[in-house]
Amino acid sequence: MFTETLQPRFSDTDALGHINNTVFAVWFEGARQGVFRIFTPELDLQHWPLIVASVKLDYHAQTHYGAEVELRTYISRIGGSSFDVYQEAWQHGVKTVSGTAVMVQFDYSNNKAKPLNNSQLEQLQQHSYSA
Repeated sequence: MFTETLQPRFSDTDALGHINNTVFAVWFEGARQGVFRIFTPELDLQHWPLIVASVKLDYHAQTHYGAEVELRTYISRIGGSSFDVYQEAWQHGVKTVSGTAVMVQFDYSNNKAKPLNNSQLEQLQQHSYSA
């Protein structure tokens, strides 16, 4: 599991003082950096090997401004060239949001998915999620 704690910014809120629902997609993408480093340790955008095939978010409770939010990132499924990144946002010991991003290792020059290698599989498995 990868973890990151952040302090919500005032600009992340809506008129009710909640963290706006659109913010979580951005927070979760930023928290996937550890996963990205498995594929490109230097985060070199000229040699980026991944694409996002799908993102789904579920809201379980309100998340508020003024208190830290912990983001937890796991790998919940591994396929031949794709994998699921399962993430959770926690505030005050309560899971407020969860989501899954389907990532695909992609060969842009051939415009097709590229199989995961053994090293990538091993590293992804180190961050496995089990419910």
